[in-house]
Parts: sequence; structure tokens; C-alpha cells
Amino acid sequence: MEFWHTVFSFFWHEEFLPTSVLALCLAFLLYHFLHESRKSVVNTLTFFALCEALRLFSGFVYALTLPSSAVVLREIGTIGAGIAVIRLWGQFLFRLVLPRAKLNTPRIAEDILVIVAYAVWGLIRLRYAGVELSSIVATSAVMTAALAFSMQDTLGNILGGLAIQMDNSIEIGDWIKVDDITGRVVDIRWRSTLLETRNWETVVVPNSQLMKNKFLVLGRRADQPVQWRRWIWFNLQLHVAPSKVVSIVEEAVLQAHLQNVAHTPRPSCVLMEIDKGCARYALRYWLTDLAVDDGTDALVRWHIYAALERAGLQLVLEEQSIHFIKENKKYEASMKRRERERRIKTLRRVDLFSQMSEKELRHLAESLKYAPFARGNVISRQGAVAHWLYIIISGETEVFVEVENGQRRSLSVLRKGDFFGEMGMMTGAPRAASVLARTDVECYRLDKVSFEDIMQARPSIAEEITQILVQRKAELDAATANMHGDQALVSEETRRVRHSELLAKVKGFFGL
Repeated sequence: MEFWHTVFSFFWHEEFLPTSVLALCLAFLLYHFLHESRKSVVNTLTFFALCEALRLFSGFVYALTLPSSAVVLREIGTIGAGIAVIRLWGQFLFRLVLPRAKLNTPRIAEDILVIVAYAVWGLIRLRYAGVELSSIVATSAVMTAALAFSMQDTLGNILGGLAIQMDNSIEIGDWIKVDDITGRVVDIRWRSTLLETRNWETVVVPNSQLMKNKFLVLGRRADQPVQWRRWIWFNLQLHVAPSKVVSIVEEAVLQAHLQNVAHTPRPSCVLMEIDKGCARYALRYWLTDLAVDDGTDALVRWHIYAALERAGLQLVLEEQSIHFIKENKKYEASMKRRERERRIKTLRRVDLFSQMSEKELRHLAESLKYAPFARGNVISRQGAVAHWLYIIISGETEVFVEVENGQRRSLSVLRKGDFFGEMGMMTGAPRAASVLARTDVECYRLDKVSFEDIMQARPSIAEEITQILVQRKAELDAATANMHGDQALVSEETRRVRHSELLAKVKGFFGL
């Protein structure tokens, strides 16, 4: 009994219980709220337990009549336990309390304060152990000078990291460009800053390099959201009016509501230069997610191409001295004939042209214009006036109406072989609904001018087409009524009246 009493008398101190309870409470809070720091918390608590075990072991050594060794072991255990508690306190203050108080401090500030606390705690324990601190300070000054001389680069990186975090030159989450490397800052350490590139690479940049050289912080501007201006270049022929190009391109991008493309500032198209036989344009837009630059650029390019193609404007290359082998005329004629047959086949599937002759269909086929649309384009807008119809070659569109409260109600989905816009082409009436491209869509477009020759040559066709228009109008009314939960019941007399009125509009619109 006397042996165990000696062991515990040497081991026990009045601060043991409150210190142990404090360490456990801090560890519990950190483990519960900071999931990313759990491993560090467990390691620190384990270190604390080992230090207390060392203090207990020092009691056994003391009981074995080795007092000098016991005192040394007890002091080592006490210093280690204090270091563990300081570490837990530092994590609790800088990673839990201050962030919840909206006071985000750099990680280096935590490290500096914790290291200073370690040094102070160690000096206090050495002073209690009877060590003369003045001799230690004199010796440490000489050692510090020697270390500073031999570790200039390392100290430069450490001081650079401290300066970067203190003046907020860069922050975690920023996208920066250093030389030819672009990446997102994921960590700022004592010696280096870590960047993650879009290629899933982690680049380690010494802090001294960031301090000595210039670097770009992408997308950051005072009092503005994070967004980065991108440039999409394309060339057109010189005879096209720049105002027309700017209007077409800007309208196409703005109406599409593209993901990761900012609305403010608005995308802008400018004529940058005239050189090498073509006009060089650039669309400038602001990217809101810097991680998806290439994908968003590609989407914007496709919308620009589709809008220019619909307007009959083709992209051109810079003039160069290149010799081309001219294709065989027979092959070109074959390709043209194949495209014409494809168009005639498409027209035959449209009810509106089912009563037309082969000659009339060939005339219409020559008049069709290819009109591609990118996913998200509004092909036809409710209330707009447009004297043409569309025939879908491929893709999928959604027909919807906007009700009084601003909400959008879907009416139907149109696919390959379907058509829309017939009322605008035949009567000049505003669009009754909007049509949105749900996927990339290819269409043929037929305008009133191309159809007018057939109407003038055979006026009787107006009667045939009017019957189809009345039926299509009834289907749209029924879909709208179902949307509101009503039933659209139309009598035969009403149908005749509608047919008569619509026929008069068709004839008046075409001057028959």
C-alpha cells in the first residue's frame, strides 16, 4: 500500500482533474462540429493520454528510488499534456468560435499563436524546474542567427505565406494564374500554396515565388460577384453590316439563358478588326463558374453558329493561298438531288401540303431554308409576328404559353416531322404560343414570299389549307382549355363560322 501511495502522491496534482475534463470537453466539441478535423482531434487527445501515462510512469520510477529520473519524466509529461491542451484550445478558438462569429482568420495566425503558446508554456515549466532562462536566451540568439542564414529560402516561403494571408492577396477558393498555370487555391501553407487545376492536377507553388512575381487573380473585382470575362472569336464576310451581326449574336445569347453565363454585365459583340479578307468579331461574356470555362465556351459558340446560320450568314476563314481539288460536278449534282428529295419527303409529311402536286412540292423544296437551333433557344415567342413556319427535321421542342401571373404552362412536345407557325405564315396573326428548343433542333423554314407564288397560281388551295388551319386551331384551343381544367366544346355551326372567317383572312393576306 505504501508503494502505491508513493506512486500516486508523486503523480497526482490538483490541476489533473480539471485539465483532463477540459481536454475531453474540447475534444468532444471539436469532434462533433468539425468533421474535417476529427483525425487531428483524436491524435491530440491520444497524445494527451500518453503524456498523462508518462506522468503516472514517473511515479513508479520515483517509488523505485530514482527521484532525478522521475522528475525529468514528470516534467516531460507535464509539458506534453500542456501542449495537447493548447492545441485543442487553438482549434476550438480559430476553427469553431471565430468562424461562427463571422471572424475568419488565416490559418497561419492560428499556427503562430499556438507555437508562441507552446514556447511560453515550455519556458514556464523550465523555470519551475530551476533552469536559468538567461543562458537559454543568449544561446538561442546565436542559434537563431545561424538558422536564419542557412534557411533563407525556407524563411522567405514562411514569411511570404504569412504576408499573403494577412493582406488577403489571395484567398482559399480564388482562381489564380501563375506563369502558364491556372488553378483554384485549395490551401495556403507555411511553405507553399496549393493549386488544383482543371486537369485534376495539384500544383505546389512556393510562397516566395508569389511574393516576388506577379500573378493574376481571376474573376475578382471589388464589390462585385466572382465572374470572368471570356472571348469567343469568329469571322464573317466583309459585306455583312456589323450592326446586323451584333444584333443577331447578342439576341441569340441573351434569349437562351445559358447556364454559367452572367446577365450583368450583358454579353456584348464587337467588331475587333478587318484583316486578311474578313471581318473579325468577338462575343464577350462573363463566366460565373470558372471551373467550366471550356464547356461554356463551346455552348456559346454553338448558339452563335446556329444564330448566324439561321440568318443566312456563314463563318469564313482568313484568306490564304491554298489549292483545293474541285469536286466532280456529277457528285455535286447527286448531292443536290439527294437534298431536294429529302426536302420533298419532309414536305409530304406535313398535312398543310398534302394536297399539293409534285411540281408544287418541288417549288417549295427549293425555297426551304435550313434553320438550326441550340438547346435553350426560344424558336418562336408568344405574341411575336413572323410570316413563316418551321418543319422539324430532328430534335425536340416544347410548346408553352405564358399566363397572366407570369407562369409558363406547357401545351405539347413537337418532334421530327411536326410543324408550327402556320397561322403566322398564312394569316399574319401573332404567335399564339412560344416554342422552346428542348434539345439541339434542326428545322426547315418556309416563309410567306416563297409560298405566295403557289397560292397565286392555284387559289383553290386556300380552301384546302383553311380546313387544316381550323383543325389545328381547335386542337390548340382544346389544349389551352385542358390546361385551365375546362372543356372546349365547339359546335358545327361555330366551326363553319371559324372556317369562313379564317378563309377570308388567308385570301386577304395573300391578295387573292
